[in-house]
Amino acid sequence: MKYYQLYILIFLFLSLNVFGQSQEDKIYNAVDIFTANPSAKALQNLKNIESDFWKSAKPKTKDELLAIVILNCNKAYYENQFGQTQNAISSYEKAWQIYQKNKLSNYDIIEFCLKPLGNLYTVLGDYDSAENTIKQYFFIANQEKNEEQKIAAILNLSNVYQNTGRIIEAISLLENTLKTEKLSNSQKGILLNNLGNNYLLFKGNLMTQELYKKAENAFKTAVKYLENDKDHLENLSNSYRNLANVSRQTHRFKIADSYFEKATELFLKIPNQQPRKIAKLYYEKALLLFDEKKYAESTQQTTRAFKILIPSYVSENILPTENELYAETVLMDILDLQAAIFANQNQLKKALEGYKLSFHIENLLMSGLVYENSKIISQIRARNRTEKCLSIYDKLYKKENKIQYLEEAFQLAEKTKSGILKRHLSNIKTASAEEKQLLQEFQNANNSILKEQQKGSSANISNINSAIKKQNELMLSLKKIQSENPNSIAENFNFKAITSKLEKEKAIMIYYFMGAEYLYYFTLQNNQIQLNHFDVTDASIPRILRFVDYFRTADAITNDIAGYNYYGKNVYDLLKLPSNLNYKNLIIVPDGILSFLPFETLITRESNTTNFAKMNYLMNDFKIAYNTSANIYLNSKPVSRSKKTVLGIFPVFEKTPFELRYSKKELASIQSNFKGKYLENSQASFSNFKNNAASFSILHLSTHASSGDIETPASIKFYDQEILYSELYNLHINPDLVVLSACETGIGKLYKAEGAMSVARGFQFAGAQNLLFSLWKVNDFTTSVFMSDFYKNIKNDVSYFEANTNAKRDYLNDKSIPNAKKSPYYWSSFVYYGSIATEEKSANYIPYIVSVLIVIGLFLGFNQYRNGKSSRDSQKREL
Repeated sequence: MKYYQLYILIFLFLSLNVFGQSQEDKIYNAVDIFTANPSAKALQNLKNIESDFWKSAKPKTKDELLAIVILNCNKAYYENQFGQTQNAISSYEKAWQIYQKNKLSNYDIIEFCLKPLGNLYTVLGDYDSAENTIKQYFFIANQEKNEEQKIAAILNLSNVYQNTGRIIEAISLLENTLKTEKLSNSQKGILLNNLGNNYLLFKGNLMTQELYKKAENAFKTAVKYLENDKDHLENLSNSYRNLANVSRQTHRFKIADSYFEKATELFLKIPNQQPRKIAKLYYEKALLLFDEKKYAESTQQTTRAFKILIPSYVSENILPTENELYAETVLMDILDLQAAIFANQNQLKKALEGYKLSFHIENLLMSGLVYENSKIISQIRARNRTEKCLSIYDKLYKKENKIQYLEEAFQLAEKTKSGILKRHLSNIKTASAEEKQLLQEFQNANNSILKEQQKGSSANISNINSAIKKQNELMLSLKKIQSENPNSIAENFNFKAITSKLEKEKAIMIYYFMGAEYLYYFTLQNNQIQLNHFDVTDASIPRILRFVDYFRTADAITNDIAGYNYYGKNVYDLLKLPSNLNYKNLIIVPDGILSFLPFETLITRESNTTNFAKMNYLMNDFKIAYNTSANIYLNSKPVSRSKKTVLGIFPVFEKTPFELRYSKKELASIQSNFKGKYLENSQASFSNFKNNAASFSILHLSTHASSGDIETPASIKFYDQEILYSELYNLHINPDLVVLSACETGIGKLYKAEGAMSVARGFQFAGAQNLLFSLWKVNDFTTSVFMSDFYKNIKNDVSYFEANTNAKRDYLNDKSIPNAKKSPYYWSSFVYYGSIATEEKSANYIPYIVSVLIVIGLFLGFNQYRNGKSSRDSQKREL
């Protein structure tokens, strides 16, 4: 009995202390127990506590929600320590969402959530998310006058700028901070480390040796600031690693080895280092050994790194298996290095195997990105790897003469060609209504930020921060939806299908891939494929740029006709364009600077003539159409043969400095040939365009446009407002043709593979497949003449791409136009991107059916007559 009473007392005691605990106390108690003895397994208890909290139907107090924020921040910290980077990001994101949504306070959300979250975004290449997160906590730190967190934000922001190629911005930010802010020695050392790294990446007017010297001095100064600070051993180690990197790049390998040894010694003194940091140290050592051509020793270091990052890794095959991989940039870098080791050891197929594993990780990283800019940077990284693979495929083909190597090379090149555009067009078809709505809101927030930023010094920082917060919330919602319903474009396409389509359309395709070292070009004709390349050297690209430069001003060609002839022929020879005149249709898939090259104007044979109409243009041999990728060409819908109707947008801008005098003539010419709706002056507003765009087969915009610059996005003017190219993304249109009769509608910030961030791209994102747009500033008068001929051809049932060629040829043959105005500058600005096929005419069976019915009728009539006669005869006999 006594024992029973004792049991009751113990039970009551436990009930008071456990069952009597508040939700808040339970959460904090679980966090305390976990942090006292953290492990990957113990994380599950925190997850269970949180799950029970959300299952409870009771209203959540702010104190309880703050406890959940703290739980997630602790969970994220240790997930990162255990190498679970994606899980850590998710936990930090959840903490920040709860903190923002419920307007919580009394917690250092910057230090324990936003700083590590921004850094993790940077680690995984989600640079836009990183930048937005850093800007948010810089805004908060600035309001709270927390100088230490402001400096941390500046440092982390410079990391983002560095990783996204905005080196000048990074250098300016760091140099100004070092000059103007009151900094501790450790802060100076850390900032100088970052500054030195940016000097190494800077591509400016300074000689390379000068940049190396500036970087080395920055790192040495950083060592002086950090060498007596025991709390910053890792930063001091980084300084020595950076010095080793400079020495490696300048081939001073003994000095590099010495610096790296010192860096390693310091690094190993730091307790409880993250697995990825240890692996990165091994990777950097492997890179140094690789440059020293010590390939076996380099492989030993990559193997050590694999063991750190992949618990199940078996070193027998050197490379891990695909199912062991996960989204981790250090792991991807190690695989790339190991593939390069194989390539240098002439193990070409093994090298391709290594690169294939890297591409797999790149795809995993890409799938977690929402922002377009981050996707483009990821694609550029994949593209650099692609160039190495193309070189290997080329060597294998020459060695074994197997056509499959060329086909695989083509497939690989295609994966990064307009990849962001292809994914968008593919995903939007299957996206739910909720996802489409979120994407639209997300893009609207992005456009608000861009427009506010364009105001420069008068921009409202508070408005920008609010838009960033909104965009960040939308990004998290989109990530959740997309993780539950992942959409992805098919990796490969049917190679035989594309050669079959080219044969059917009597076309040749020239497909370019602009690499860092070589320009590769595939030629597809007669069901065959060829791969060639030439060096991207000081002798080749400048020739292309010199030719493109002739189209910058109206008089550049007329002032140097002989030079134009020379460079036109020179570039024609360089690009190895086909001379097979059996097929008259030429499909060009350009890349890099070639996106701004009007191929029609290349000179196939030099001449001494000054008569522009008599020059030997490539356009005389071929009708030319362009495409952003082979996949888009393959899947493009045929041009409709149905009756064409036009929505014409003609702001004209009468009695303003922007007036387009010949725009009305252009309008009258089109209106005389096609029915439709023609909006002039104030009627030519953006809202009117949006409301009517879905009802017409041809959208014609005769207005002003701008290519923008590095800071300013490309845009197009409607009567009431100027629209950024990215504002067109949400239109969701499906016209037969979009004609952008304006300046520079195909020009914008250029990314290799993805193309120009232009007005034309905005319409492609909106759903337009066939477009006619300009590559430079067009002349108002000559544009109206060209457009008049273009639409007359369309009225005569000529395909769009052929109408483009015919209009240019007609322009040159027009005797009323003076020779000076027949310079290629005036007639070649407009290029056609899209399908060259038209819908097959459905056979008209009516005459045939009528004929058959007549025959049947005659037959039946004859039969009836015969039967009737026979009956009468029989009746007579009966009588």
